[in-house]
Amino acid sequence: MPNTEKDYIVRATAADGEIRAFAVTAEDTVEEARRIHNTSPVATAALGRLMMGALMMGIDMKGEDDLITLKINCDGPIGGLLATADSKGRVKGYVNSPEVMLPANEFGKLDVGGALGKGVLNVIKDIGLKEPYVGQTMLTTGEIAEDLTYYFAASEQIPSAVALGVLMNRENTVRRAGGFIIQLMPGASDEIVNKLEERLKGLSPITSMLDEGMSPEDILKLVLKDFSPELTSRTGCGYYCNCSKERVEKALISIGKNDISDMISDGKPIEVCCHFCNKKYSFDIDELKDILDKAGR
Repeated sequence: MPNTEKDYIVRATAADGEIRAFAVTAEDTVEEARRIHNTSPVATAALGRLMMGALMMGIDMKGEDDLITLKINCDGPIGGLLATADSKGRVKGYVNSPEVMLPANEFGKLDVGGALGKGVLNVIKDIGLKEPYVGQTMLTTGEIAEDLTYYFAASEQIPSAVALGVLMNRENTVRRAGGFIIQLMPGASDEIVNKLEERLKGLSPITSMLDEGMSPEDILKLVLKDFSPELTSRTGCGYYCNCSKERVEKALISIGKNDISDMISDGKPIEVCCHFCNKKYSFDIDELKDILDKAGR
């Protein structure tokens, strides 16, 4: 995993526990994803936003092996994207069409909403139960932060404010990446609700905060300055893929004996590429025969 000194997530509570909050800085993490997948600027922004949302949601999970996956199926030219994070600040992801290029939107910004178009956001939580929890909502804008805000309200009944931003350099590397999630806890008073809504309305865009070099702590102190915020944890984060030849072999076993037999009949080694890190794994005929034997057990 990349050095975690620069990229990290902070958690906080405010208003005597009536508000909880998360903020992240992930410039190196998003740049690593851009480098691996050779994403265009708009694809970098889309994937970066999704990964940062997954990181902040993942850090809230309790179990060592818990995973959260944010998957977007959409009809826009980006073709869909996915990010998976764990409770330790590790994330990975990919986009289906990393080369997608679009003109800037009406505000002169990267047109992530145009790249995604219409679609569905799936939130999959694997927390060690027999079946993972799956929540699903329609995309509201395709800008991802607004879509996550809607997901929290519709699927988890948690009033939330989500902001996510990725800024690019002229040479298309990542200059800044960060965001926050602010959530009202059950039983929050009307006074706190109204006061927070007014506070959020008066904020500068997250990209402006990032461009000023604000840290996650700075951002939460600014957003929650009227609510006595208390920072409760800080966790390093980074891009991490846990693929291995053994894991790929298990995936091949799962596709079934007929397909493996067809590969053997072709008489050629096969190469499997990991979606998340682009690492390639080769299997020769003898290895495929061994996999077929395991699949038949």
